Amino acid sequence: MQRNELVGIYPGTFDPVTNGHVDIIQRGLQMCDRLVLAILVNIDKTPLFSPEERLEMLTVATAHLQPRVQSICFSGLLVNAARQYQAKVILRGIRAISDYEYELQMALMNRTLAPEIETLFMVPAGRYSFLSSRLVKEVFSHGGAVKDLVPPVTFEMLQKKYTKS
Repeated sequence: MQRNELVGIYPGTFDPVTNGHVDIIQRGLQMCDRLVLAILVNIDKTPLFSPEERLEMLTVATAHLQPRVQSICFSGLLVNAARQYQAKVILRGIRAISDYEYELQMALMNRTLAPEIETLFMVPAGRYSFLSSRLVKEVFSHGGAVKDLVPPVTFEMLQKKYTKS
């Protein structure tokens, strides 16, 4: 890390990566010098893609933003990962009031645990305001068109995953 460099961390399950995620990442880089893209590995959930697949998807989808982004996997407390990577800002996308209520609780807990780290809520671009990974998976699994809603690598990996099923 360079002196006075502002590092942000953008956590999520990224199962799968959507154009909404990429939008937040690109706009986050307007405020931060570097972003750590932190893939949450939660043993209590069963994602469609493995942590390694999500890491590959996120790395390929953000290759054009190198070297300012770094993709990692983490488990446990986000603030511990933020400290490990010297992040001072947590980026979170908020699409609706229901997102805000949950994210506000998390932000307040994170502030309690790590008062030196700020949370920044970002509203997605209008064309992605409805988009979620869950919705992409559901629509794709029923044959719906999602190609314009996800990076090409995500679309390819969805096709492979559902062809195996």
